[in-house]
Amino acid sequence: MAPAPRSLEPPCVVSGRGAKVLSDLPQEGISEKFGAEDNGQDPHKKKEIKIAKIKSIFKRLYLENRIKKKLIVADVLQISAYLSESHESCDEKELVKNYLQKLLMMNYRARYIKTKATNEHHTQQRDKDLFKEECNIFKEMTLSNKVTSKPDPVHPMDIQMAVFHCADSFLKQLMVTKLSQCQFALPLLVPHPVTQQIEFPLWTFRQINKSWKMRNTNNDIISKEEPVYKAETPMVSFFRFGSVSSSKSQLMNNLINEKHSTFFHRNCPGSSKNRQLMDGVVEIAWFCPSGGNTDKFTDRLAFCNLHGDAGVHKKQLQILTKMSLLSVVLLSQLDEKNKNATKIQNLYRDNKPLILLFTEDESALITIWKGKYKIGLKDRNLSDVSEELRRAINDCLSSSASASMFRLEDLSKHSDIRVDEEDDEDCRRGREAAQQMMSLLENKNLKEIKKSFLPCQGKLWHLWCQNNKELHRPQGNELEPEKNKQTEMEKIRKEQHESQMSEFLKFFIKQMNSRDANKMFFLKWLRILLNEFTSVDLSEPHRKYDEKLSTVFKLKEKDNSEQLKAEKTELKNISGELQGATFGLEHIIREIGQIYESCSSVRKNKTDLKFNFSSLPSLAAEMMISGFPLELMDGDAAHVPLTWISAVLNELIKKLGDQSVFVLSVLGLQSSGKSTMLNAMFGLQFAVSAGRCTRGAFMQLIRVSEEMKDQMKFDYILVVDTEGLRALDSDGRSTRHHDNELATFVVGLGHLTLINIFGENPAEMQDILQIVVQAFLRMKKVNLNPSCMFVHQNVSDVTAGEKNMEGRKRLQETLDEMTKLAAKEEVCEAECFSDVINFDVQNDVKYFAHLWEGNPPMAPPNPNYCENIQELKKTIISHASKSDGMRLTDLCERIKDLWEALLNERFVFSFRNSLEISAYRRLETEYSKWTWTLRSAMLEIENKLHNQIENEGIHEIDEQYIQNKLKENSEKIKTSMSEFFEKDPDADILFQWKTSFQIKINNVQENVVKETKRKLNVILQQRDLKRKIDAQRTQHENTLLEKSKELALKLKDNTNDEETLKKEFDSFWEECVKKITTDTTPLKNINILRDVRIVLSEMNKSVSVEHINETTDIFSVTSYSDYVMVKKSSGITGSLKNVYRATREKFGYILSKDDETQITNLITDVAQETEKMIKSFNISKMGYSKTYIQQLTENIKKTITDYEEESKKYMFKKEFFIDLVFSIFKKAENTFNDQHRMFREANNPALYFENKKGEYYNIFQKYCQGATSAAIFGEIICQKLKEPIEQSVYKQTARDLADEIRSNCESLNENRSNLEKHIMKRLAEEENFSAFNDYILYPKEHFKDFIMGEVSRYISDQFSISVQPKMKQNIEVLQQKILTAAHESTEDVQVKSGDVDLWLKFFTQKLSDVLIFSVKDFSGVKHDVDYELLEDVMITKLPSIISEISREFSTDKFDDKLDLNNRPDQILIDHLCRCCWVQCPICKATCTNIIEDHDGDHSVPFHRVNGINGVYNDDTQTLCTDVCSTLVSSSKCFKSSDEWILFSDYRSAGGVYAEWSITPDLSELPYWKWFVCRFRKDLEMYHGKKFHDNIKKWKKYTKEEAIESLDKYTARKVKCS
Repeated sequence: MAPAPRSLEPPCVVSGRGAKVLSDLPQEGISEKFGAEDNGQDPHKKKEIKIAKIKSIFKRLYLENRIKKKLIVADVLQISAYLSESHESCDEKELVKNYLQKLLMMNYRARYIKTKATNEHHTQQRDKDLFKEECNIFKEMTLSNKVTSKPDPVHPMDIQMAVFHCADSFLKQLMVTKLSQCQFALPLLVPHPVTQQIEFPLWTFRQINKSWKMRNTNNDIISKEEPVYKAETPMVSFFRFGSVSSSKSQLMNNLINEKHSTFFHRNCPGSSKNRQLMDGVVEIAWFCPSGGNTDKFTDRLAFCNLHGDAGVHKKQLQILTKMSLLSVVLLSQLDEKNKNATKIQNLYRDNKPLILLFTEDESALITIWKGKYKIGLKDRNLSDVSEELRRAINDCLSSSASASMFRLEDLSKHSDIRVDEEDDEDCRRGREAAQQMMSLLENKNLKEIKKSFLPCQGKLWHLWCQNNKELHRPQGNELEPEKNKQTEMEKIRKEQHESQMSEFLKFFIKQMNSRDANKMFFLKWLRILLNEFTSVDLSEPHRKYDEKLSTVFKLKEKDNSEQLKAEKTELKNISGELQGATFGLEHIIREIGQIYESCSSVRKNKTDLKFNFSSLPSLAAEMMISGFPLELMDGDAAHVPLTWISAVLNELIKKLGDQSVFVLSVLGLQSSGKSTMLNAMFGLQFAVSAGRCTRGAFMQLIRVSEEMKDQMKFDYILVVDTEGLRALDSDGRSTRHHDNELATFVVGLGHLTLINIFGENPAEMQDILQIVVQAFLRMKKVNLNPSCMFVHQNVSDVTAGEKNMEGRKRLQETLDEMTKLAAKEEVCEAECFSDVINFDVQNDVKYFAHLWEGNPPMAPPNPNYCENIQELKKTIISHASKSDGMRLTDLCERIKDLWEALLNERFVFSFRNSLEISAYRRLETEYSKWTWTLRSAMLEIENKLHNQIENEGIHEIDEQYIQNKLKENSEKIKTSMSEFFEKDPDADILFQWKTSFQIKINNVQENVVKETKRKLNVILQQRDLKRKIDAQRTQHENTLLEKSKELALKLKDNTNDEETLKKEFDSFWEECVKKITTDTTPLKNINILRDVRIVLSEMNKSVSVEHINETTDIFSVTSYSDYVMVKKSSGITGSLKNVYRATREKFGYILSKDDETQITNLITDVAQETEKMIKSFNISKMGYSKTYIQQLTENIKKTITDYEEESKKYMFKKEFFIDLVFSIFKKAENTFNDQHRMFREANNPALYFENKKGEYYNIFQKYCQGATSAAIFGEIICQKLKEPIEQSVYKQTARDLADEIRSNCESLNENRSNLEKHIMKRLAEEENFSAFNDYILYPKEHFKDFIMGEVSRYISDQFSISVQPKMKQNIEVLQQKILTAAHESTEDVQVKSGDVDLWLKFFTQKLSDVLIFSVKDFSGVKHDVDYELLEDVMITKLPSIISEISREFSTDKFDDKLDLNNRPDQILIDHLCRCCWVQCPICKATCTNIIEDHDGDHSVPFHRVNGINGVYNDDTQTLCTDVCSTLVSSSKCFKSSDEWILFSDYRSAGGVYAEWSITPDLSELPYWKWFVCRFRKDLEMYHGKKFHDNIKKWKKYTKEEAIESLDKYTARKVKCS
C-alpha cells in the first residue's frame, strides 16, 4: 500500500472560545437559556434534562464521536454503497447519511426524512367475530390509547444542526452553500449546544452568490450577481415572545415564496415539539427579485428569523434589532405584567419600524403610528395576512430609503459573539496570506493582469500551441518545416523561461510549498478574493454578452444570415473580452504548468524561482487530492499541456500509489447544464455561471469508499467536465474541428461518457449527436470500447411513458442517421449506431425534469430533477462496477496517446494505444514464458528419447508419442493462458488476441513436436550409420580388456614387481593398439573450398574451377546491380526491347533502394539457413561427407530460384549464385574444419586408446592383485559410466543454466523488445561504430552474438556461485539414480532367479532415460560374476569416478565439454530469435514482433534517422535527417520503382512498404540523434555522402540521455496483430 498522501485538509479540531464538547459539560452556571419560559422548575433539573436530550440527539444520530473528530468533506463526497441508493425512509443511524446525500444533490426534501417504523404500535385487538352488541365505544377508545411508549423521531432541523456542529469548516461551508442552492434559510447566529456561546459562521457564506433582476431607470430589466457577504440590503427580523399559536416561519415563507418552505416550520413534514438544537438559532434568507411584475418586493431584502422565545435569547434579539431596518414581532397578546413587556416596549419606542402580529387578535392591518403597525392573525386567511404584512413592509422600506443597509460582514463587529473566521487560527492565517497576495493586484487593470502577472500562458503559450499543431499538420512543400517549427518552439520556450516571475506568483508558490496547515484555507480564500476582485469589472461584459446572446437567438429564429453573422462576430469579440478579463485560481495553476514546461524544455531552473521546478507538479497533485479540479485541456489555447499533466499525474501516483480510476466524461452543448448535473450528482463545485462557463476540460477525483471497493474494482472516479460544444460565440469549420477534437478526446479518455442534451429542439440535438457519433466511430476504429449514456434534460413531462418511448425512437433514428454521415467522413462502414457501440436505447437514455421548481431566482431545485440525478448516479455506478478502470500510469499514457493522435489530425491513422500496447507487451512476456515452458519440457523429453535411441531402446519415432509426453505441460499452459486472459486487469483489451494466441501456442507446440521428431529421426539415422564404428570400437575395448586379463593371469606371481608389470603392460598395450590402428583406415583432412569448387563446376558446366574468384565477399558488397539483369518478360517488345536489353547488358541494371534491401535480406536468410543445416549434420559425431556441400548448394540454388520467380523486374546472373555460395562457405569453413577435427580425434584409435590407457592399466593391476571377478566387473561398469555421466551432467546443467539465465539475466528475462533495448544500451556504452553497423546490417547475427556474450559472461561471473553447484547437484542426483538402479536390479534379478546378464539388462534399462549406456557396451567382455556383489562394488567404486569427473569442473573446460546442440546460449538463441527479422524499408529498424511469419503489419517502437541507412535527399544529395515516424505526417516524398510517393501514403508503394505500420510520432528520439552526432564522420565515410549542418543542434543530447530514452520508447512497444 502507498503511504497516505499529505492532504491539504486542516486537522479536525475545534479552536477558539467555546470549544467544548458534550463530554465536557459544565456542572454549574448554565442559566435558563436552554428553556422556554420559566415555569418554576428547578434550574439544575432543567439543565440536566436539556443536556440529556442533547446527548440523546447526537447519540441517536451516531455523531457522539464526531464532536472532536469532525466530519470532513472527503468523507461525505466519497462514493459509498448507501449514498448510491435513493432512500425515502431510513433507520436513525442512517439519518445523517440520508440528509447529506439529498442536500449535496440539492434536493430540498433532505429536510423531510422519515424514520422507518419499528414496532410502533402494540395495540390490543379483539377477534373481528366478537364485534357485536357487546362492544363499547368508550371502553374501546380508552383501550386504544394505551399504547407502548416510544421516542419521538429526531426533528429534521436537529439533524441539520447536529451535522453542522460536527462538521469541520470546509464541510460547514459546503453544507451552507448547498442549503442556499436549495433556497433554504441559512444559519446566521448559532449558539453552542452546551455553552450557548453564539457563533457567527461568516466563513460558511463566502462561496454563496445571489443573482437577481431589476428594472433600471429606463425600465429595462438588468441582471446582477453578487456574493452575499458583500451584499448591502435592508433586513427584516422576525421574533416571537412567549408561546404563540401561529407559525412565524410559515408567515415568512409566504412573504418570500409561498410555494417553498424557506424556513422550516411546525407544519412541515417531520416537525415535532421535541426540537432541541434550534432554540436561539438565527437564520437568514434573501428575497431576490426577478424583474417581473409579480415580484413581491422590487429589490433584494434580507429576512432574519430568531428561533425560540426572543425573551430568552437576549443577545440575539439585541443584535438583530440593532442591525434590522424593520422588526416583526409575534405574540399572543399585550400584557404589561408579562416578563417580556419591557423588551416589547423598547422595540415600540425605538425609531425603527415595527410590525406587531397578534395571534389572538382578529383585526386587519392598522397603522398605529408612523412606522408602527398592528395585524391580527386569529381566524384570518394566511394569504390576506401575508399581503397585509408585505404591504406594511414595503411601506417601511419606502419610508426608510436612506436608512443604513445590512452587510453580513458587519455582524462580526458585535462583541460577545464568536466569528469562525477569527477564532480559527488556520482560517485567519489563510485569509491573511491570500489578502497579502491580493494586495499585489491593487490598482491593476483587470484586462492587463494576466499579461503582466502570468506572462507564460498568454501570447507565448498560444504561439507555441499553434506551432505545435502546424508541426503535426504540415502544409505545402516547405523543405524542412519540422525543423523550422521546432526551432521556433524552442525559442518560445526559452522566452517563457527567461520571462520574469511576478511577485504575485512567487508568493503563491512559496505559500503552497510551505508546511503550514492553512494551505487549504489559503486556496479557498484566494479563490473567494479573486472572484470578488474580478466580479465588478466583469459585470458589464457579462451584461453585454447576455444582451448579444439574446439578439443572436432571436436572429436564429428569423434566419437573417447576414445580420446573424455580424452579431455572432460581435458576440465572439465580447466573449474574447470576457475570457481575457477572467482571472481565477485555474489561471495561476496554468501559469505554474507553463513555467514547469519551459524549465523542462531548457532543462534548468528559472533564476527567480527559489524552489526547484521539479517540485511544482506536487503542488497541483496536492490540490487534486484535496478536491480541487485540475485543468486538463487549456480552453483558451485549445491545447493539452502534456508535459505538465504527465508530471502532475506522476506526482499523484507518488502520493496515492498507482491507484485505479474509472473515468466519467461529460459532453454537451454550451449552457446545457453539464456542470450543474455533476455538482448535484457528486457534490462537486465545478464553475456554473452565465455564458461560456467551463473552458477546455477539467478533471476531479472522487474517492471510492473501502466498502464499495468490493463492488467496484477501482479506487477513484475521475470526473472530466468539458466546455460546451457548438459555442454561440464562434462559428465555422475551426469551431467544428475543435468540437470534434474535444469530443474525441474525452470520449477516448472516458470509460463512460454522459452526453447531455438540453431541451427538445431536434436541430440542437442533431448538432451534438453528429460530433458524438463521429467520436465513438473513431474509438471503434482504434479498438477502444467506451460506453455512453444520453441525458435528456429539461423534458416537460418525464413521467409520460408514451412520450418517452417516442423520444427514444426519435433519438435512435437520429443516431443511426448521424452514424451514416460520420461513417462517410471517417471512410468506414457503419449503418447504425449499434454497429459502433453497444447501446441500449431503453436503458442508456435518461430523461430529466426541469432543474427549477418555478422561476428563478427564488425557485428551488426541482426534487424530481434531484431524483433523476440519483437514478443516473445509480446507473453510472452499475456501469462502473463492470469495469476494471485503469491505473493512473495508464491514464497518463492514454491522455498522451489521444492528444498526440488528435494533433496529427488523422486520428485513426495516428492513434497509438498505450494501454493496448502495454497489455500486448505483457501478453508477449507471458507468451515468451509459455513457449519457454513448452521448449524446456520438450528439451527434457528430447533428451530422454535421445538416450533411449542411443541405447537402442527405440527404433522409430512416433509423433503422437511425443505429443502425449508433452500433454501434461501443454495442459498447464492452457490453464495458465485461460487465467491470464480472464484475470488480467486489462482482460477486456486482451480478449481480442485470445484466439490468435491460442492458435499461435498450438502452432508452436506442433512445430516443436515436429522439430523434435525431425532431430530424433536424424539421431536414429546417425545411430544406424555409426553403429559399425561404435561396435568396432566396443569390440576393440573389450578385446583389450580380455587380453589384459590373460596377461595379468600370466604375471600374477610378479605382482610385487611394479616395474615389471608396467613394462609388460606397456609392451602389450603398444602391440595391441598398433594392430588396431593398422587395421583402421586413417581419416584425411578435408578441403571445403576445393569441394565447393568441384560441386559448382558440376552444377555449372560452363564455369571452370580455375576462374572462380575466391576473394569476393558478397557480404561486403555495397550494391548488387552488377549481379542482376533485366528479366526477359519485362513487358518491353519489338526493336525497343532489343535496344533496352542491349543497354542493360552493357551498363547493367540499376537497383532501387528497395531492391538492394530485399537482396540483402535474401543473402542473410540464405546464410542463416545454411548455418542451421550445417549444425544439423552433426559432423563432430557423424563425420564429413562431400554430399553435405551438394545438399547445401542445391538448397541455396532453390532459394534463389524461388526468389527470382517472385521478382518481376530482374533476375540474377550466375556470378551471384557462385559468389554467394563461396562467400557462405568461406564463412563456414572454420565450422566444418573444427567439427571434422573433433570427429577425427574421437575416432582416431591411437588417440582414443591413449586416453583410455590409464583406465585399462588400473583394471590390469586389479587382475594381477587377484581381485574378484565381481570387483573388476563392477569397476569396468563404473569406468564405462564415466563418459555418459559426464555427458548427462553437462547437458542437464546447460538446460538448468538456460532457465536460470533467462530468469536472472536482465537483458534476457523478458521478450524481444527488452533484449533489443539492452543491446542498444551496450552499443552506446561501448561506442564502437563497427558493432553498430553489424547491428544495423545484420541484426539477427548481432542478437545471437549478444546472447552468446551474455551467457558467457554469466557463466564466467557465476561459475563458482551457481554453475559449479548446479553441476555438483546434477552429478549427485545422477549418482543416486545409478546406485538406486543397481539396488533395484539386484532385487529384480533375485525375484527372477536370473544371472549377471539379466542384472546388466535391468540396470541399463533403468538408466536408459538419463544416460547413453546399454548392454551393447559390454559385448565381448566376459562377466561370469556374482551379480549380488556388484551393488556393493558400485557403492565403493562409483564415488571415485564421480570425484574424478567433478575435479574437471572448471570455467576453462566448461565450454569445451558442452554438446554443440545443448549449450545454454544455443537454447536461448532458439527461444529468443524465433521472431520476425523483417527490416523497415526506409530506416532498417527491425520489426519487434516476437512471432515468425506473424499476421498483420510489421512495426517497431521507434524508427531511426534515415541517413543511418544511407537514405539521402534527392536535391541536396545530403544524408537524410528525418525519421520515418515524422515523415509519414509530412508532405515529403520518396522514390520507389522510379515513382515519387508521398510518405504519408507510403503503403501505396506496395511490396514491403504495404506490410509496415508506421505511426506518426514527433518525439525527440535522442538515441539515434546522439548516434548520428557521435559517428557522423564514420557514417559519412561509409555512405560516401555528408549530413547537413543542421544536425549540430543534436549535439545537446548526451550518451546518458540517449540510453535513458530507450526505457521510455521501448516501453511503448507497438502492437502487432
